[in-house]
Amino acid sequence: MADTADRVRDDALMQADIIILGEIHDNGFHHKGQAELIERINPKAVVFEMLSSAQAAQINADPRDNLAVLGHRIGWAEAGWPDFALYQPVFEALGETPVVGAAQPRDKVRRAFSETAFGVFGPEGTRFDLDQSLPDEQMALRKDMQFRAHCNAMPMDMMAGMVEAQRYRDASFAAVMLATLDEYGAPIVLIAGNGHARTDWGVPAMIILSEPNIKTLSIGFIERPQPDSIPPFDITIMTDPAIRADPCDAFNN
Repeated sequence: MADTADRVRDDALMQADIIILGEIHDNGFHHKGQAELIERINPKAVVFEMLSSAQAAQINADPRDNLAVLGHRIGWAEAGWPDFALYQPVFEALGETPVVGAAQPRDKVRRAFSETAFGVFGPEGTRFDLDQSLPDEQMALRKDMQFRAHCNAMPMDMMAGMVEAQRYRDASFAAVMLATLDEYGAPIVLIAGNGHARTDWGVPAMIILSEPNIKTLSIGFIERPQPDSIPPFDITIMTDPAIRADPCDAFNN
């Protein structure tokens, strides 16, 4: 594909302790680009937004000679993610590299919606400023982004809860990354959606709040045509779009 991961300089990859590889989940070009980067990085471990700790443990224990069967065995489709075949290049690039699951239990994410991120995360959430209210301007922007992401079909007064759930997940991913770095050493990689890869308030920002000396690199994969507003990443890679139905059709039926 054009504008692939070969745009990323090796020195940028080698200097980072933690590399966050963003994506649009259903775009196979993004997963091929992530696979190319993983082969170059040769990480000590790879953390996945999509995997629970139990799923990751099963992947680490089971043979990886038939990835399609492995995807079925861990219940990938049942978790609601796009076809495992889209992610297969990433798993092929891993070889036997250990994987770590960062997915949070759905009941905790739902609680963060109603109880705030700090209320669910607990006292350790101060590491990630979860005990602090977001600045009014940022909260307004994030509520509007959530509203548009849900096709303007949900009440605006629910969006503050959506933002809290996102803060909880970002902080949880950051905590898993820091624990993985302690266990395996650098470099490690996170595979996650572009919203989590944002350098202003996503996982990279959460890591810096907790451990400012750790070097992070955020690489976001986005689609042509270039959107009016590109999320902040350290490096942005543009690809062809995925062929998909209008996601808002689900709200109109």
